[in-house]
Amino acid sequence: MLAMRKPAARTRRGILDAAYELFHRKGFGRVSIDDIAALAKITKRTLYNHFKSKDDLLVAVLDHQHELAAARIRKHESRYSGSAEEILTTLFSELAIWSKRPGWTGAGFTRLVMELADLPGHPARAVARRHKAAVEAWHAELLKKARVAMPAERAREVALLTEGAMSLILIHGDRGYADAAARAAKRLMRKD
Repeated sequence: MLAMRKPAARTRRGILDAAYELFHRKGFGRVSIDDIAALAKITKRTLYNHFKSKDDLLVAVLDHQHELAAARIRKHESRYSGSAEEILTTLFSELAIWSKRPGWTGAGFTRLVMELADLPGHPARAVARRHKAAVEAWHAELLKKARVAMPAERAREVALLTEGAMSLILIHGDRGYADAAARAAKRLMRKD
């Protein structure tokens, strides 16, 4: 029985990987089940054996991406230490580096929620909300360790600056917005 589960798990993972790649590149609305099945090299029937619908697949993709992001954070958490200024320098420097990658399109969770703006009850929005809340809580934890006053409030402000920087980098193609956001975040930390 275990031998039978491994191919099914590989197939499911292949579907998730194909869907993520297409959703990230084209957006949820512009990708069809046929596109995903073709990239995963399976039939539509096989895809539907693993996921009831495109919406269920999207939720699974986002859950998987959240787990991967959490693992990356844990793996590289030691980079985010020291004073609040050092933490913010690292955070926004990494945003600037990330935004230089070829084909960078910003934060997938944010882009997706914007695409689903007219569907407030869509389950993928709940996954995105949990992901963003987890990242914000992680920022609050870092800021608390750096002895920042009101770390949860400051983390919320950092989230606003991060999301704003990503949006403006996409709009203007200017990575200087990451530096501007870092400077603004550091000023906020000094206010208290």
